Amino acid sequence: MYQVGGEGSTVSAPDDAGFREFVTRQRSALLRTAYLLTGDHGQAEDLVQTALLKTYRHWTRVAGRGDPSAYVRRVLVTTATSWRRRLSSTEQVVEAVPDRGYDDLPPERSAAVVRALRDLPPRMRAVVVLRYYEDHSEAVTAELLGCSVGTVKTQASRALSRLRVALADRPSTCTTGELS
Repeated sequence: MYQVGGEGSTVSAPDDAGFREFVTRQRSALLRTAYLLTGDHGQAEDLVQTALLKTYRHWTRVAGRGDPSAYVRRVLVTTATSWRRRLSSTEQVVEAVPDRGYDDLPPERSAAVVRALRDLPPRMRAVVVLRYYEDHSEAVTAELLGCSVGTVKTQASRALSRLRVALADRPSTCTTGELS
């Protein structure tokens, strides 16, 4: 079952075998991408659930166009950006945030990089995640984000510069060579 709203508000799992197969194949990768976009395991799960629900609503059209992965990733990015904009006006700064585990991340990813990613603006974070984590080309990243290749290049350059500065204080956990 996919929970949509509050208590008692659920939608049955999709009956479409193609959608089920897609979810089974892509769920882990989508969770990792969503985690890197949000920096929070719970939000990442909510983000993937929301993206999959939006995808399911249009599954016939999406699946008919070929590989639905690009569509779902675009929904992930736009939904994460939308959530962040909505929450930014209500967020409050706290002294400390409890350290969370990073079980869903591949072992080579350091906690310092994840913290630095979390501090990037949503658009820069999306570019970094899609270009360097998902390993999409500049053209595919631009298509997923609905922007030009030049914008992707600019955002990637600025994001990498910010990450280098943010990680300069942590040479033992991450080297700037990981960010090129």
